[in-house]
Amino acid sequence: MTKAFVSGCAGTRLTSDEIAFFRDEQPWGLILFARNIEHPDQVLELTQTFREAVGWKDAPVLVDQEGGRVQRLKPPHWRKYPAPKLFGDMFETDQGAALKAAWLGARLIAEDLRRVGITVDCLPCLDVRFEETVDAIGDRATSSDPDIVARLGRAMVDGAIAGGVLPVIKHIPGHGRAQVDSHLELPRVDAPHSSLESVDFRPFKALSDVSLGMTAHIVYAGIDPDRAGTQSARVIGDVIRGEIGFNGCLMSDDMSMKALGGDFGDRSRKIIEAGCDIVLHCNGDMAEMRAVADVVPELRGLSRERCDRALSGLRVPEDDFDGEKAWEEFRSLTGWQGV
Repeated sequence: MTKAFVSGCAGTRLTSDEIAFFRDEQPWGLILFARNIEHPDQVLELTQTFREAVGWKDAPVLVDQEGGRVQRLKPPHWRKYPAPKLFGDMFETDQGAALKAAWLGARLIAEDLRRVGITVDCLPCLDVRFEETVDAIGDRATSSDPDIVARLGRAMVDGAIAGGVLPVIKHIPGHGRAQVDSHLELPRVDAPHSSLESVDFRPFKALSDVSLGMTAHIVYAGIDPDRAGTQSARVIGDVIRGEIGFNGCLMSDDMSMKALGGDFGDRSRKIIEAGCDIVLHCNGDMAEMRAVADVVPELRGLSRERCDRALSGLRVPEDDFDGEKAWEEFRSLTGWQGV
């Protein structure tokens, strides 16, 4: 009985309490952060222990590995990758090189992840960059042109899939206009619906066929002035499922972020009732994990179908991929000097 949530964990190894919790509550997946990561053998052991606990060898393990500031697996054991804005800057002068670099970057990251048992990367960020874009997004957004965002996003999606990892488009329907950090408070975007539709939604609409997506904790006043998008049936039903046409597995952004109010049971209930398929809880706090697990339902119906369809898209990478050669090509294309 898989439940409709993804959980974090506290440290680099699962405790006996965490193993028992995962065995009993059966989350759909596990998400890792820097606190959970030391070296490749340790991460592989952690992902294997989680899968043994839930009794499901293909249980998803997620991470945010974008490059730049958002990179949980870091040197010296993993390569350092540039922030995605680099690809957008390249696109202005050499579209072909930018698209190839975006594909290679995601393909290389996927290789890193797959080797340690991570099968889902929360990438690409399809948020359009504006002058007012908060630093929490900043150079994670590739461009201020939604069509460039979409083309580079497609390249990253294809690179991840080629490397045997599922991508997650985020933060649907668009985080670029937010002027405060949703980790700390709830942003409010007052742009009219028509402006959002003509710019912010476009990259997500172009990639609406991708099988996994993540919401934004933002109030879109022109759509639903009273609820964050993650907890709004209007935003999810009318915009994400309707206008944008996304029919994949929709997970919340981290529901432990301060943008959302209420206790964790209440937060979880509102997320599910609004139409999210999966509640994402990341911080590894056991009391909060239990509160989430007590409320979220068994994964069933359309939500189960979407999740199953997403996981069916995992591919075994081609045997002839030369990671060192690809890394040298990536560095040559981008001028990147990271180790």
